[in-house]
Amino acid sequence: MIWRIAGRDIDLSRRGMIMGVVNITPDSFSDGGSFFSTSSAVDHGLSLIAEGADILDIGGESTRPGAQPVPADEEIRRVIPAIAALRAASDVLISIDTSKAEVARAALAAGADIVNDITGLRGDAEMLSVIRDAHAGVVIMHMQGTPLTMQTAPHYDDVLAEVGDFFRHALAGALLSGLDPMSIALDPGIGFGKTFAHNRELLRGLSSFTEFGRPLVVGISRKSFLGALVGSKELSERFWPGVAMTSFCRERGARVLRVHDVRPHREALRMTEAILGHD
Repeated sequence: MIWRIAGRDIDLSRRGMIMGVVNITPDSFSDGGSFFSTSSAVDHGLSLIAEGADILDIGGESTRPGAQPVPADEEIRRVIPAIAALRAASDVLISIDTSKAEVARAALAAGADIVNDITGLRGDAEMLSVIRDAHAGVVIMHMQGTPLTMQTAPHYDDVLAEVGDFFRHALAGALLSGLDPMSIALDPGIGFGKTFAHNRELLRGLSSFTEFGRPLVVGISRKSFLGALVGSKELSERFWPGVAMTSFCRERGARVLRVHDVRPHREALRMTEAILGHD
């Protein structure tokens, strides 16, 4: 299980990775505005690295349900200074969370290594070539609709089969365009155009996506799905269920866990791997 990122082969066959979230936005659902300035974003990124983050996922556009799109120039203004500063301070892997090729190109030039595209390379026709030419890693995520509309009335006849078909077609298209297959990771997009029932079905069947032979990325941290599970609307009540899900998802085949609170998730990941015999 190799993930090739900018010429570097990351072996995920035994030990997974923690992707720490850095939202440089005023309106993210979990921490909107907390790290909106460059200095606070950089400080937060450095603290996540100190807690053991393997990847920093930096985004300048909220993707919460109902979120309005942000122009590319504004997204670039938000993220590039932080990416450049964090790259100067650390050799940790950096991911740019964007669906715009213009933003991805600027981020990769500033020192990012991975493009995390919630549209699964469908949002911008130039995205594939930007990733290919930079030899970057890429996360192809499934989403039904857009952040503005995705939770209006999501529907699937068979969510596991449909997400699997999406991955199959996305991989085929990426390979036809010359993208290195080893550079690709897949994300089923928990909470992106899915109901509670859809999310639960995807998590129950997560191991089915290992058939594609690519690393699975899962982001559940602080999402409303967790609150629904425990019967609470309080954001603070989603913390421990999220840590539990990191352990569950690793056991079901996930290799990269996208989280807001790095240390407890990293400890859950390593504990699970030790039990699985991967320590």
